Amino acid sequence: MYNVMSPKAEEFISHEEILESLAYAEANKANRELIDKILEKARERKGLSHREAAVLLDCELEDKNQEIYALAQQIKKDFYGNRIVMFAPLYLSNYCINGCEYCPYHLKNKHIARKKLTQEEIVKEVTALQDMGHKRLALEAGEDPVNNPIEYILECIHTIYSIKHKNGAIRRVNVNIAATTVENYQKLKEAGIGTYILFQETYHKESYEKLHPTGPKHDYAYHTEAMDRAMDGGIDDVGLGVLFGLNNYRYDFTGILMHAEHLESYKGVGPHTISVPRLRRADDIDPDVFDNGISDETFAKIVACIRIAVPYTGMIVSTRESKACREKVLHLGISQISGASRTSVGGYASEEPEEENSAQFDVSDNRTLDEVVRWLMELGYVPSFCTACYREGRTGDRFMTLLKSGQIVNCCHPNALMTLKEYLEDYATQATKTIGEHLIEKELDVITNPKVKEKVIDYLANIHNGKRDFRF
Repeated sequence: MYNVMSPKAEEFISHEEILESLAYAEANKANRELIDKILEKARERKGLSHREAAVLLDCELEDKNQEIYALAQQIKKDFYGNRIVMFAPLYLSNYCINGCEYCPYHLKNKHIARKKLTQEEIVKEVTALQDMGHKRLALEAGEDPVNNPIEYILECIHTIYSIKHKNGAIRRVNVNIAATTVENYQKLKEAGIGTYILFQETYHKESYEKLHPTGPKHDYAYHTEAMDRAMDGGIDDVGLGVLFGLNNYRYDFTGILMHAEHLESYKGVGPHTISVPRLRRADDIDPDVFDNGISDETFAKIVACIRIAVPYTGMIVSTRESKACREKVLHLGISQISGASRTSVGGYASEEPEEENSAQFDVSDNRTLDEVVRWLMELGYVPSFCTACYREGRTGDRFMTLLKSGQIVNCCHPNALMTLKEYLEDYATQATKTIGEHLIEKELDVITNPKVKEKVIDYLANIHNGKRDFRF
């Protein structure tokens, strides 16, 4: 039985504990005996404490760093196999009343084109996304109670789920909107969302308040405690994230792991996903103004150490990162990526003029979804458009129990192959389809249960014959 009365933000994200953990990591970054003990514990696949993970992040012993990368790669394979889940963001509105200094949506920005999609425009956007082959969306909207009230978000979700175009359908909508009330989280749950996502930006309270000088987001505690309220409202899959580059990366790395520990302790289940975006250039925003940028090498180390510390948690990297960077971190822990993303409001149905830019940030990976899918398969990954766990009720502690026991592969791998087959039949170019058909044939051997394998083969044939949405 888990304690439903969670501590306050400054208790579960203790500034003093983070500083002590960082000092401990600094003091032990070359402590071979301690690092060996931490790695030995990590090999049990049950995770690490934030302090232990901080030691690995700071480790300066090259041979031990190679062990860290190798272990992260193996843990990723053990829990998630070679599957990579595909999604796309859909920006509904960039109206916002906050003053976030790193985001072009901030209220004082008077030259960005302010836009809000009508329901008719959402139909066009979603139809365009369905024509690419997407099945899973992440909704994004600025915080504005007048322009973007919860009723608008709920109406958008209803519209998205109602759109059926050819063989296209958005089967799961995840939501990334501002911190809100338990009542509103209940409404989102009733609307059938998948994961509720909210980035902390930074866990350093003083820096957080300076970066959010005005607007409701200025309230550090209300924002940081949002996941507790979301879970109280019935949403059992939540996604954490920080924006690396705003603050000292070691501090925020430790903070996000403490947040994961808190959810596990007080809500009975840790985060469903952790996102690792880095600050990018955007209208009115120059990332060089911030002096906490991290190199690709450090970024890869962060991904590897998060994977080791919370082996059960999905990890997301977006098109903020380049093709080369995404390729580097895929095998170290990433399990979900976006493809063919547009970060502007109304960016899918039509190309907007440069002078009417409404994007939240510049995209580094501009490839089409077909190109991303083919690239993944050429690297040996199985692109997955699966949303079955949400629709079959495998969420929260039920999902985590299956994942930690290793049983989730019996659902995920068949579903990945079937949704990939759907994509190949309906949307892929011939070159992508040829590679995909060979990959599916090869990946069938991963399924060891003869009855399951027989059923998958039958389903794959039926997909070829025009049927859709088989799932385990």
